Amino acid sequence: MRIREITEADWPQVWAIIQDVIRERETFPYDPEMTEEQTRLMWIESPPGRTVVAVDGERVLGTAKMGTNRPGPGSHISTASFMVAADARGRGVGTALCRDAVEWARQAGYAGMQFNAVVESNRSAVELYQRQGFQVLGTVPEAFEHPKLGRVGLHLMYQAF
Repeated sequence: MRIREITEADWPQVWAIIQDVIRERETFPYDPEMTEEQTRLMWIESPPGRTVVAVDGERVLGTAKMGTNRPGPGSHISTASFMVAADARGRGVGTALCRDAVEWARQAGYAGMQFNAVVESNRSAVELYQRQGFQVLGTVPEAFEHPKLGRVGLHLMYQAF
């Protein structure tokens, strides 16, 4: 597996991954009815941000987007989002994407990385981020409507560099 910048040819596979993840309604607070165009505008970052794919040959296993969390006085903090194809989960793809994003942010001179809305019931993601040095700073109770668990919290997670 290698991680590289997204290309136009990758988009159909990335779109399929994003569609699957957001339509599950279990791990991402994105509108499951977003169109392909809306999704592309949201997912493909403009510089200084970056969008990448994790690939095995020509197959896209996962994708990440990263950039400045907020403009202006908050622009010294980065953020990132990650999605992995269902049949590639548990194989280290998310870990590799997270490490890549953190390294990118460090090299770009950010002071830290903030995840704004990690679904608390998404234990694999929470534990992955904690293994990579992130901590839960707080949780907004019942902020995410999970299709099976009802309302669950959204974590704010952070790592200082």
